Amino acid sequence: MADLYELLPNFTDVLDDVKRHVALSQDSGDGLEVTPMLLLGPPGIGKTHFARQLADLLGTGMCLVPMSSMTAGWLLSGASSQWKGAKPGKVFEALVDGQYANPVLVVDEIDKASADAQYDPLGSLYSLLEHDTSQTFMDEFAEVPIDASQVIWIMTANDERCIPEPILNRMNVFQIEAPTLEQARAIARNLYLSIRKDHGWGARFDDEPADDLLDCWPTAPREMRRALMTGFGNARLAQRGTIHADDLPKCGERKGKLGFLQ
Repeated sequence: MADLYELLPNFTDVLDDVKRHVALSQDSGDGLEVTPMLLLGPPGIGKTHFARQLADLLGTGMCLVPMSSMTAGWLLSGASSQWKGAKPGKVFEALVDGQYANPVLVVDEIDKASADAQYDPLGSLYSLLEHDTSQTFMDEFAEVPIDASQVIWIMTANDERCIPEPILNRMNVFQIEAPTLEQARAIARNLYLSIRKDHGWGARFDDEPADDLLDCWPTAPREMRRALMTGFGNARLAQRGTIHADDLPKCGERKGKLGFLQ
């Protein structure tokens, strides 16, 4: 897990928790079990990126369930086959169609879930997040009990006040802080190397970013990637293999800090 500590320095507490569970499963026939976790923090701080990186590390696959755009309350638990257009839920699909009994399921922006009098989109989580009841989880469409007790649940949210207390009590809650300047520099460098490696055009650019360039990027990983892609593009237009500070979006184009007239 050393690489993840380097890639995600502001997620140390979460990685420490995962590491404890990995240590328990080592040298045994038991599958990896991780206590459901809630990652709290402002938008763009890298919560969903962390989930993807963890899924890649474990090699069990990831299913993303965006609650902000969810249009059906049965997305997780499935809908009764008596309804027109009904189908199994995400949990059933991840376990039956996947290759592993412990896939990573990410419920993104759980605080954005809206419930009305007809359904509760989070209702199935009351049983899914409990180890005992999740062993006989019943998808409403398939109507066959399945063992979902080893699913690795990662929830992300901006504000925990919108999440029912009984669900909060079923998870380990981690407050994710914005990276420090040193951590942001490390994240920016790793992101530069990753983008360069993942694209054929990356070979046209320097192996390492210029040291002074690392101080020019925003600290939020989501904004950082956008800024870096702009920098690559501008450098290429100038027929350079080195990104200069001027290639990145100007500070004035991003949200400025609050100031006062002298």
